[in-house]
Amino acid sequence: MEQYILTELAEIVGAGQLATADEELVSYSYDGSGQEFLPEAIVFPGSTQEISRIMALAYREKFPVVVRGAGSGMTGGSLPLKGGLVMAMSRLNRILEIDQDNQVAVVEPGVINGDFQKKLNSLGLFYPPDPASLAFCTLGGNVAECAGGPSAVKYGVTRDYVLGLEVVLADGRIIETGVRTAKGVVGYDLTRLFVGSEGTLAIITRIILKLLPLPVASATFMVCCRSILQATRLVRDLLALQRPRTVEFMDNTAVSLIRERLPFSLPDNTAAILLIEVDGSKISVKNQSALLTEFLDSYDMLLVKRAEKQADAKILWQARRALSPAAFALRPDKISEDVVVPRSKIPELVTFTEKLAKKHNLPVFTFGHAGDGNIHVNIMLDKKNKDELDQAKAVRIALFSKVILLSGTLSGEHGVGNTKAEFLSRELSPDTLKLMRQVKGLFDPLNILNPGKIFRDDK
Repeated sequence: MEQYILTELAEIVGAGQLATADEELVSYSYDGSGQEFLPEAIVFPGSTQEISRIMALAYREKFPVVVRGAGSGMTGGSLPLKGGLVMAMSRLNRILEIDQDNQVAVVEPGVINGDFQKKLNSLGLFYPPDPASLAFCTLGGNVAECAGGPSAVKYGVTRDYVLGLEVVLADGRIIETGVRTAKGVVGYDLTRLFVGSEGTLAIITRIILKLLPLPVASATFMVCCRSILQATRLVRDLLALQRPRTVEFMDNTAVSLIRERLPFSLPDNTAAILLIEVDGSKISVKNQSALLTEFLDSYDMLLVKRAEKQADAKILWQARRALSPAAFALRPDKISEDVVVPRSKIPELVTFTEKLAKKHNLPVFTFGHAGDGNIHVNIMLDKKNKDELDQAKAVRIALFSKVILLSGTLSGEHGVGNTKAEFLSRELSPDTLKLMRQVKGLFDPLNILNPGKIFRDDK
């Protein structure tokens, strides 16, 4: 990056908010996908106006800009594939407003999801989207990827709570979309267009979020199943009866990774575990729990255990959230996919992944949000071993083909980024892709916003 550009960037944000040292560039060169791409500079803007001026400069000089939250994404969304400038949003971390009367919040994109939830809970309010990385992921990143989480089966995903946005366009213009009200149908729904767009259309600088009353009670159940088929059939039948807050699934390999972390002992022949949680008022939770217990008693389960203590429930969920990092006990590297299939197809998908593991001689295990069909398929390997790398790629291709055959989708919450871009044509028709490219070209004609993401090439 030319020195005169760096000088102008420093004038916009202040010399202390621009980084070009090698060690700082390396720190912003990777994310949860395990890839590395070095930026040319990192900027830490402190306001929408500063971002507007940065983008006007980028548009004039035609250099790439990649927005970054916590870098926890799994598909390369925050990586500077083409070099250029990484825009870190860590300074824009204020909760600007919490309107308790109307159950609406206004936040900046750098607010940590978990911090936001704690603040709301203290006020008797609730923001449902709860990705596994909530302790450190940012709300801006959640909006850019349309993050989900275990509670999505009952409450939905991020897009269901974004009422409006303030964004900066590629040329520096600032626009506002959406409303602060429960209803609003004036003009096209640009808010929904930006949610899940992975930083390729605009830079999110302010978010208006819908809130809910905080559920005052909950109950958590651990169910040990004799087989994966039994677990997935139970999920199907349960959701025909009631709608729990969460229905999480873990196969046998996943269970083995966190067995020692669980507050309860498991039967030796446990093939899969379900974590089921209900929430609401105290009376509602009592009634839901009774209905769930009666339902589970009608199945020949190995073990049904209710977490009677809040501490036990907390340990259960901590173990579930620790599952992804615990996987590295199997291999030093991981390819994590978050495919979605109709719930009735989960048994077929999981059985297929077991066959892939045997065929390619790699650990492949599944866990995730069984309540909405969003299954995380984890392929463990040593990337330094060429044969394992080749086998993992074959597993991935076969997995995606199977998901499409099952009327599923290639991503439920991780996004496309650059890791899934080459497979987009398996799910989307040529005309659909062409129209999406035209939308990208309308908002970003110079292709400077997160180039190389979602689409396979930059044309």
